[in-house]
Amino acid sequence: MTGTPRHSGTAPSGSNSDFSRRAMLAGTASATVAASGCIRQFRTTVNRDGIDQLSISITTVPADSDRESIQLTRAIRESLEAAGMDVSIEMKAQEEFLRTVLVNHDFDVYVANHPGGDPDSLYESLHSQYVDEAGWQNPFGFANLAFDDLLEGQRSADDEDREAAVATTLEAFAAEQPFVPICVPQEYRLARTDRFDGWDADLAPTALAYLGLEPTEEGIESLRLVHTDARLSENLNPLSVEYRDAGTITELLYDSLAVAVPHEERITGWLADDWTWTDGTMSVELREDVTFHDGERLTAEDVAFTYRFLADTTLGETDVPAPAPLFRGRVAAVDEIDVVDDGRLEFSFGVGEPAAERALSVPILPEHVWRPRSEPATASGVRVAAGTTEALVTGNVPPIGSGPFAFVDVEERDHVSFERFDEHFTRRTSVSLPEPTVERLRVAIDPRSASAIEVINGNDADVTNRPLESYVVDDVLETTPEDVGVLESPSRRFYHLGFNARKAPFSNPRFRRVVAGLIDKAWLVEDVFDGYARPTAVPVTAEWTPESLAWDGADPETPFLGTDGEVDVSAAAAAFEEAGFQHDGDHLRVRR
Repeated sequence: MTGTPRHSGTAPSGSNSDFSRRAMLAGTASATVAASGCIRQFRTTVNRDGIDQLSISITTVPADSDRESIQLTRAIRESLEAAGMDVSIEMKAQEEFLRTVLVNHDFDVYVANHPGGDPDSLYESLHSQYVDEAGWQNPFGFANLAFDDLLEGQRSADDEDREAAVATTLEAFAAEQPFVPICVPQEYRLARTDRFDGWDADLAPTALAYLGLEPTEEGIESLRLVHTDARLSENLNPLSVEYRDAGTITELLYDSLAVAVPHEERITGWLADDWTWTDGTMSVELREDVTFHDGERLTAEDVAFTYRFLADTTLGETDVPAPAPLFRGRVAAVDEIDVVDDGRLEFSFGVGEPAAERALSVPILPEHVWRPRSEPATASGVRVAAGTTEALVTGNVPPIGSGPFAFVDVEERDHVSFERFDEHFTRRTSVSLPEPTVERLRVAIDPRSASAIEVINGNDADVTNRPLESYVVDDVLETTPEDVGVLESPSRRFYHLGFNARKAPFSNPRFRRVVAGLIDKAWLVEDVFDGYARPTAVPVTAEWTPESLAWDGADPETPFLGTDGEVDVSAAAAAFEEAGFQHDGDHLRVRR
């Protein structure tokens, strides 16, 4: 069972009540966002009438969706309560949670697993232009013009300047704490090594992990995945922020111009046979004779349509654009697209080459299928927000792409089946890319890691598509049969506490910094993740973490206000008072 933080009244040896030099600089720069929160709290300290204990709700998912998220939430609740807040937990099913947080922005704080982890994701996660959009584009409502400049600078930097630009951005992030990164889990998957050779943990969770596998004997014609998230069988829309998570199945169904190679920080050509980069212009040449699964030819017009459609699914038919919540930050890097001929395009970018190459990784959609979905959405008995298009609500069954596998059938909460698309360009002898080596691919739905392990060990599946939950890892490492391999890889995802900066006091960086100091990340890694994670102060992979923010036994910017999971009540009260909030020793109070 997960323990909960305890609290005491003894001051710790260290405190984060004093801002660092970075925090003071960032605090000055962030006056535009923090003003309303700071003024409100200043008035609270002057006028003591009408002041109540701060009550907040933490939104998260139940254990059957993400066991670690609810355990983190419970532990954080205990810490916040020890610091004088009245805290409740609001649990929502995964798709409802994502709709609440990413679409409706109707929350105080939340705990979840963030899909980012690379510097490019910082731009879409935190730039102020995205505060009113849906998706992982700034669900926090964080708005800071000085920070925008840093985000734009690191996004525009080329390779030789990018590391320094990213480090500067992360220094400002740590000072502002727009959200609190907690830890990066280590990922473990199981794979049947007696049926396939070529498993590569570093390629998970991308489609590349399932291409190029070699059956160990003749007659193996199916690759069997077991998947612990039923949403895959409920909706196959590649643009749905509520139903899409990791892009494995999307990448198997839809080709992109290029694909990212995990943990190598590089992009390799896919649908694009070649490209050249010159002063912000990218000339892209497509592979010849590519077709969609329905037999229609894929041309440069489909590629251009895709980028325009993802930027505005109404295709300019309304006064307010309706961008696709997924891939928003990537297509925003594109300024213009010119179709040269059926097989060539020219992209104009306002960003550096690394960010421009990331823009090549969106799924290419068939125009003849998706153009009709630019119409306003209608759903019987369901309230649809103004501006929502059919593209954003369709279940997309059957999905039509051009990828290495084509859709066959689906049974909700049971399975999704695919067959090899033999016309795919990876099957050509002239193309040197990993290809589908089996005729069929079946994804079985199984709700929990423990039962998914049994399916693998019983030889009813070949690989766990999603990483195993941390509580089973000890047993997996000790009892896995010889014909089953354990695939271990660092995650690009991270767990975090997200603030809704549209509301006070979460709009105040001083408040956010104190809350960050109430989270004992190292203790949570041991207690919730059984040690199979690493605590972090920044929302990027280890290779992008600057030395000044590297974890060295404690958070370098907001060290924990306590010891071994125990919040020090006196230190927490002093930190809130120093930040301009009223704390009477037992309760943190704000104006009604």
